[in-house]
Amino acid sequence: MKQDARGNPPAVTRTAAADMSDLAVVGFESYVNVELDVETNDEVSEAAHHVCASSQAQLPNEDESAAAADEEEEEEEEDDDDSGTDHFNTEKSGTQLQRCERQGEVNSSLPDTFQTSHLLFYERFKAYQDYMLGDCKPSEVKAFAADYLEKVMEPCDWLALWSTDVFDVLVEVCDLDLKDLKACVRLVLPLQCDTRGCELTEEAMKSLLEATQHRLPLQELLVVYEQSGDFDLTALALEHLRFLYTHIWRQWDEEDEDDDFDYFVRCVEPRLRLYYDILEDRVPLGLVAEYRSLLEKCSQCFQQFSALRRGLSTDSDTELDNVSMVEGLKLYDQLETFKRKLHIIENPLLRYVLGYRGNASQQSVQSRGPRASGMKVVHVVTASCSTIQLQSLLSDRLLPLCSSEDTEIQFYRDPVSAVEMCHQGDVVLVLPGIYSVSSSIFLPDSITIEGFGLPDEVVIEKKNKGDSFVESTGADVRLSNIKFIQHDAIEGILCVRQGTLHMENCVLQCETTGVIVRTAARLTMNMCDLYGSKGAGVEIYPGSICSLVGNGIHHCKDGILIKDFADELDVMPSITMENNVIHNNEGYGVILVKSNNGEQPGVPLDRSDGPAGPTAEDKQQGGVADPPNSSAGVQPESAENSSSTDCDVAAASGRKWHFIRQLSRNKETSCSRAVQDLMDHQIFVSIQGNQFRRNGMGDLGTFFY
Repeated sequence: MKQDARGNPPAVTRTAAADMSDLAVVGFESYVNVELDVETNDEVSEAAHHVCASSQAQLPNEDESAAAADEEEEEEEEDDDDSGTDHFNTEKSGTQLQRCERQGEVNSSLPDTFQTSHLLFYERFKAYQDYMLGDCKPSEVKAFAADYLEKVMEPCDWLALWSTDVFDVLVEVCDLDLKDLKACVRLVLPLQCDTRGCELTEEAMKSLLEATQHRLPLQELLVVYEQSGDFDLTALALEHLRFLYTHIWRQWDEEDEDDDFDYFVRCVEPRLRLYYDILEDRVPLGLVAEYRSLLEKCSQCFQQFSALRRGLSTDSDTELDNVSMVEGLKLYDQLETFKRKLHIIENPLLRYVLGYRGNASQQSVQSRGPRASGMKVVHVVTASCSTIQLQSLLSDRLLPLCSSEDTEIQFYRDPVSAVEMCHQGDVVLVLPGIYSVSSSIFLPDSITIEGFGLPDEVVIEKKNKGDSFVESTGADVRLSNIKFIQHDAIEGILCVRQGTLHMENCVLQCETTGVIVRTAARLTMNMCDLYGSKGAGVEIYPGSICSLVGNGIHHCKDGILIKDFADELDVMPSITMENNVIHNNEGYGVILVKSNNGEQPGVPLDRSDGPAGPTAEDKQQGGVADPPNSSAGVQPESAENSSSTDCDVAAASGRKWHFIRQLSRNKETSCSRAVQDLMDHQIFVSIQGNQFRRNGMGDLGTFFY
C-alpha cells in the first residue's frame, strides 16, 4: 500500500511534493506561543521509526550502525550458505537515496542528481526538530543551520548543479562559507549546461561566476548523484536548507521584538503541517488561494516598510521625516494585520475555529432565474424503477405537481445532471437508489429537491475530493428525505453560502466538516440526523440566522460551533435551538468562539484523564474550554452531570494549556473557559427542550482568542 506525504495511507505520490515548489513563501511573524505541560506524544517517534532510509541517513548513532553491520554480515553468511556466491548489494553498501532523472531533456549533457524533494512530513519534522533547529530563537536560525551543515556536509571536492530559473550548469565545490550559507565553486570544463530561453557561452558563465566572486548560495546547488553513498548527507542537508528558506522562513521572522521563543514550535511546525495539508488536499482551494495572496501582500508590505524605515533619519525632525513616520505607522498596521491573518491559516486550531470568509470559485455559480417561457419542469432522477414505484410516483407527486399545462417532466440518471438543468421554481424528485457523484452540487436557484422515500433509501454519495459536497446560494432552496454521504470533501458536507435553505428529514453522514452557515445566510434544519464530522457538526458564522429544531447531532468533534468573533461591522448570529439531542461528541455540545476584547480570561485549569482532549495535531496550538453547569433549555443526562463544578472538571481531563497571542506589541493571555450564562446569551432567539448527553469536554463552552 502506498503512503501519503505524512507516511500514512491513503496514497499521495511522493513526486507531488515537487509540484509545491511554486508555493515559495517569504515570511511570517507568529502571534501564538503555546506551552503544553504534558509528556511528548509518541506519535513523532513512532513515525520516525518507520520513515524511509533518507531520514536514517541523517545522524546515525554508533549502536544502530553496529547492529546494522552485524545484521548485514549475518545476511551475507546466509547468502553464502544458500548459493555459494558473493552478492554485492548496492543499497546496503552504497547510497540510500534515489536518482532524480532529468525529465523532458533527452539531449541534456548534465548528470542526474539525488532525489530529495519526496521527503515525508516526519522526515522533515525530525530533521528540523532534532538536528537543524532544535530550540533556537528566530535570530539564531542561520547560525544553527550553519552548525548543522558543518557537521554533515562534505567540505569540498564534490560536483553539483547550479540551478536557477534560467539555467542549470555543472560546477565543482571547492570550499564552504557556512557563515553566509554559500559555497565556493569553479566551473567544470568543458561547459555542461542547460538553458531556458537564452544562450549561454563558456565566457559568459565565467563572467557570471566572477561577478559572484565564485560564491553561490547553497540553496541553489543540487548534489550530483553518486552510488557510493558518500554524499547522501550532503544532499539531504541541502534539501533541508532549501526547504526551510523556501517554505518556512519569512523575511520578517526576526522582526519580533520578543525574540525569546522557540522558533520550531511557534513557526516551523505549523507551517510544515500546512504545507503537507495543502499537498494532501486537506485545505480548501479557496483558502489556499487566499493564503498565497496574503503571503504576497505581506511580503510587499514588509519590503515597503523596510525601505521607508531605512530612509528615516534618527536625529531628524523635518516635516518630510514626520510624514514618512506616519506612512510607516500605517504600513506597520497593515503588516500586523496581514501577519495575523496568515497566522490564523497556519495554525491548525485557529484555522478550524475561525475559518475563512469566502471562495471565489464557489461564488461564481450564477442563478439562472425563471425560464423565459414561464414553464416549470419536474426533474425525475432514477436509474430504474418498478411499475409499482412509477404508479405511486404518478399518483402521489407527479399529478399534483403537473396539474397545469405549463409543466413538463424530464428524466435523469443522476442528481447532478438534474440540478444543473434546473431553473427557478423547478422540482427535483429523486427515486430510491444509491447515486454516486464525483462533483459538487451547486444550488444557485430557488428549487426543491425531494427524495421519494425514506432518507436511507435515497442516498447521494460523493467520493471524489473537493471543497464541499452541496453549495446553496439560492434565495429559497428546499431539501427533504435524502441521505448525503460525504467522502474526501475538504470544507464540509453542506454549505449555505447565501440565501435560505430549508432542510427536513435528511441524514448527513459527514467525514470532515458538517453543515456551514455563512454570514448573511439562513438555515432551517428540522428533524435531521448529522454525525461523523471531524470538525463541528454545524458551524454558524456571524450575521447568519439558524433554526435547529428536533435534530440529532452526534459523534462529531464538536456539536455546534458558533463564531461570534469577527469584525466591528459584523452582526451576531441569530440562533433558535429547540428539542435537539446533542450527544457523544468528542469535544463540546455547543462551543462559542469570540474575542476576549482585551479581557484576561484566566489560565485554564489543570485536568487529568479527559475522554476527549485536544488531538495530537493540535498540540501546542490552542486552548480548551471548561463546560458550565447546565441551565435553562438543557436536559442533562443525570443530576451528577448537572451538578458538576469547576473542581470536578479540573480532575476530568488530561492537559494543561496556555495560549498566548501577540496583538501588535502587547501580549495578551487567551484561552477557552466556561461561560455560566451561555444559554442566556443574546445570540439565542429561543433555546429550549434540548438534550445534551455524553459530550466529551462538556455540554457548553467558549473559546477566547
